[in-house]
Amino acid sequence: MRTSRTALVTYILIIVIGLLAALPNVLSPQQIAAMPDWLPKKQITLGLDLRGGSHLVLEVDGPALQADRLKSLAAETRTLMSTEAVRGKVEVVGDAVNVRINDDDGRARILAKLREQVTQVQQVGRQGSVPDILIQPSGDLIKLSLSEAGTADRINQAIGQSVEIVRQRVDQVGVAEPTIQRVGSDRILVQLPGLQDPTRLRELLGSTAQMSFHMVAPETYGAPPPEGVSMLPDAKTGQPMPIYDRVALSGERLSDARSGFDQQTNQPIVTFRFDSVGTKQFADITKQNVGKPFAIVLDGKVLTAPVIQGPILGGSGQITGNFTIEDTVVLSALLRAGALPAPLTVIEERTVGPDLGADVINMGLYTGVIGFVLVVAFMALLYRGWGLIACFALFLNIALTIGILTFLGATLTLPGIAGIILGIGIAVDANVLINERIREESRKGVSALAALDRGFKIAYSTILDANITTLIATALLFMFGTGPVKGFAVTMVIGTAVSMFTAVTVVRILMTTWVRHRKMKKINIDPLFRLVPDGSRISFMKARYLGIATSILLSALSIGLFVKPGLNYGIDFTGGIQVEISTPQEANLSQLRSELGDLGLGEVSLQQLGGKHDVLIRVQRQEGGEAAQTAAINTVRKTLAQIDPGISVERTEVVGPKVSGELARNGAIAVGLASLAMLFYIWWRFEWNFAVGAILTLALDTTKMIGFFVIMGLDFNLTAIAALLTFIGYSVNDKVVVYDRMRENIRLAKRYDLRTIIDTSINQVLTRCIFTSMTTLLAILPMAIWGGKAVENFALPMVFGVLIATTSSIFIAAPILLSLGNLAQRHQHAGSIQTETSPS
Repeated sequence: MRTSRTALVTYILIIVIGLLAALPNVLSPQQIAAMPDWLPKKQITLGLDLRGGSHLVLEVDGPALQADRLKSLAAETRTLMSTEAVRGKVEVVGDAVNVRINDDDGRARILAKLREQVTQVQQVGRQGSVPDILIQPSGDLIKLSLSEAGTADRINQAIGQSVEIVRQRVDQVGVAEPTIQRVGSDRILVQLPGLQDPTRLRELLGSTAQMSFHMVAPETYGAPPPEGVSMLPDAKTGQPMPIYDRVALSGERLSDARSGFDQQTNQPIVTFRFDSVGTKQFADITKQNVGKPFAIVLDGKVLTAPVIQGPILGGSGQITGNFTIEDTVVLSALLRAGALPAPLTVIEERTVGPDLGADVINMGLYTGVIGFVLVVAFMALLYRGWGLIACFALFLNIALTIGILTFLGATLTLPGIAGIILGIGIAVDANVLINERIREESRKGVSALAALDRGFKIAYSTILDANITTLIATALLFMFGTGPVKGFAVTMVIGTAVSMFTAVTVVRILMTTWVRHRKMKKINIDPLFRLVPDGSRISFMKARYLGIATSILLSALSIGLFVKPGLNYGIDFTGGIQVEISTPQEANLSQLRSELGDLGLGEVSLQQLGGKHDVLIRVQRQEGGEAAQTAAINTVRKTLAQIDPGISVERTEVVGPKVSGELARNGAIAVGLASLAMLFYIWWRFEWNFAVGAILTLALDTTKMIGFFVIMGLDFNLTAIAALLTFIGYSVNDKVVVYDRMRENIRLAKRYDLRTIIDTSINQVLTRCIFTSMTTLLAILPMAIWGGKAVENFALPMVFGVLIATTSSIFIAAPILLSLGNLAQRHQHAGSIQTETSPS
């Protein structure tokens, strides 16, 4: 079982590169700068929940984009009819443009011209192209509508253009290292480190800044406006003004816009300048319309409508109004960056203050170090020198995980830290399993090297099966999760893969080297203490009916708790607003409740967190879609500032109804798919009765976990889904170890009694189950005790889940397997009797 020189060099290179990649994360900036250039200097990227900042998800307003396209299509058609001297009526009706022309010849000419303007676009996921505009002539009517592919193509173009415009607008704010990227087909993710109050940024990103210049139509005096005229509100007074739909001059011709002051009134204004083409067009318009009002329109509102006093040949002008200095700064930034092709709606917003982020980092470091020390102490005490080898592998596991995260440019989030801490306990599982297998082989009288070789070979299959179940759960969490929860999935996937390398490869080389160096004839790997004596013959199956009945009863009670009072759904699933504040003096909850309750925002609940200065404010989801949530958070912020200017907003979360519905649906899908994936994997690796037994036990375990959430009153949000999926993976992991021993004993026995084999198998793996549970609990207990509100709905359920998973493997999964096995044997026996008694 010697390791080849090539393999050994490869392993060493992997470890050295991983350690070098992780090294900058523990050095100061000065130390990193002093390092040689050939060494990696990149540090791991911290998520916004660790360093503070704002996270916004913007969605392109598809209906608004479609309505704008129909409006422009109607305007283009009117221009075409005017050019061809064809009389008729053009109007937007629903999701189509109706063109009614009585003259046959004129209608034929317009129809031909319209067909020339049709563009072929590619269908998403299909071969071939289709027209972007559907033209349907019928009698004297020509109906124009947007095809599905045409709409999708316009949204695709709009989102691509919007990403660049958003990037330019964010640059105007001066935020360092922003993250701006496309998410899905119609969304943009914006992450801004260090920006605690995104109010101004939200104004920058939420405005389309579609500026245009129109002639003012004659006053209608209350009559409906004629065709080609729209009533637009005055930005200052709100009074409607008749404005021609035809754009006299587009805002795309602007070359610059600056905030400034009027030299006569000293009021804030915005000055603008056109490019050369715009300058000529502006000059022509002002020459031809002296004495007529000329409206400057921004996002459907009339900013100003001055009367043209004479030709303006210089290509510059100014926008006046009831502006503040900040208004002019924002407006000029919008005009410089350019107009968005469609409105962007903020559908999700999460903000974390820098102080809270620093506290979270410290909490993660302290609880992680304490958990690591406890696990190391336990392993060293349990297996002495062999335990120290496992602890060294555990250190490598953490270092290499951080190194890979750094190398890949992944983002470390608070759930990611929780994943690393949880991985400390889970990674030791493989070492406990290996040590117990080696001990069993050594007790058979084989040599030290043979015991090592056979112990690793037998344990490898179990370790592989157990880790694949964990990877299934975390992979689905990555697919359906979002934000920090996705960071947890990435960390768990990398940590699990690395643990396979460190626990199997590194530990095997170190143990083999030590045995050869000491020239051991026989390996002694007995633990310092054993909770269950060797050769124990506990008849667990005698209590199988009691175990199953107790489990069913607890699950039924949990289902009852789920129905009433039900889960305390977090903002991720309910939508609405959540604000965490810190007050300079002891928080006056009655004053806060009174002031916030009078805002007309519906139900407002307050919860004191930890100390007397920290308060969590929840505001129900607002009617009116995503824009209403944004308006409500602004109102809450202003009110808190009025109550006490010293109040600091540590964290805000705004989740619109659309996002909350998607998150709830994705969470349910992830849990369902994880269960099905486990079923098919165990079915493939074992047999159908093993798979059914695991899933039935998992269903009972999961209902108890739901009951735990209800009893403890924990928020059931995305982090809770992460805990639930991790628990599912851990629970099946535990059952795979027990099942693997049962399968092995069934294969070894020529004639067997299933009940005896199950009892024997449980006795053989009982020590491993207890030790593994203890190491996992030691790793996550510090996080559950000192982690605080930020991780309680992950750490506390996981502590409960470890206990449930361990006991259910013994008292639930095994009895179910016995019942299914007996049922299969009876069917097989009945089938053989029927065959023997049938006539030949």
